[in-house]
Amino acid sequence: MNKIGFIGLGNMGGPMASNLVASGLSVTGYDLNEEANLLAKDNGIQISSNIESLIEDIDVLITMLPASEHVEKVYLGENLLDKLDKSILIIDCSTIAPEISVKVASAAKEKGLEMIDAPVSGGVAGAHAGTLTFITGGSPKSIELATPVLKKMGNQVLHAGNNGSGQIAKICNNMLLAVHMCGTAEAIALGVKNGLDPSVISKIMQSSSGNNWSLEKYNPFPGIMPNAPSSNEYKGGFLNKLMLKDLGLAAQISKNSDAETPMGDKARELYEELSELGLGELDFSSIQKKYNN
Repeated sequence: MNKIGFIGLGNMGGPMASNLVASGLSVTGYDLNEEANLLAKDNGIQISSNIESLIEDIDVLITMLPASEHVEKVYLGENLLDKLDKSILIIDCSTIAPEISVKVASAAKEKGLEMIDAPVSGGVAGAHAGTLTFITGGSPKSIELATPVLKKMGNQVLHAGNNGSGQIAKICNNMLLAVHMCGTAEAIALGVKNGLDPSVISKIMQSSSGNNWSLEKYNPFPGIMPNAPSSNEYKGGFLNKLMLKDLGLAAQISKNSDAETPMGDKARELYEELSELGLGELDFSSIQKKYNN
């Protein structure tokens, strides 16, 4: 599996495809955004003018798209599954509604194609560093086939269950991520408003029972972690609008399963407030702005 087709070369897909090139694989990419195509081309990715030409001579097709409707349109709306050679393994790394993932995978199976869902954890920094975790759903056979390719873009490949299970696990994970990011920003702001240095309170919590990924890897307070989006005016990273999308997915699966998610619901309210303030294009750690006022 040395020839890869990659649809979606944005903040996540671009560096993921670049890591495949760096590992020695041949990668042909496609994105509707011309700037993304130009950047990908600079990183050694061959750019196709359309999806039809991209799939002509590939072993694996990877998609990294923003939302359910984009995945459904590419695979079903444009009849892509009818055009793919049966030997091509399909890996969808988008984070989408589990029912759409199952719908597309079922359609692929009817066409004799192997498909897995493999949403990622690790953010833009992990995409660049090649340290992503892939949370997969699909048959053990398909996961085994996909693992060598996924390992060129990340450190871990975790198998959650059948098709759609990867999406459910990723949605649960991102709901928790939103909850502890909101809590971290709130706690730091409380300390600062009561006279503490933000770096001091962050270090104390990181060394205590309040420690979490947001404190260790992605501190939301400006100036504490030079490489975090918070120290770059919250540019890049995992956008608020995407976190809001994922929290919406969490709300939907909680409704479908009659599960209570009060903290997830509150986090969604907070990110909706950021969206209403026009901050959807900022990194999700910009929730700190709400507490710093």
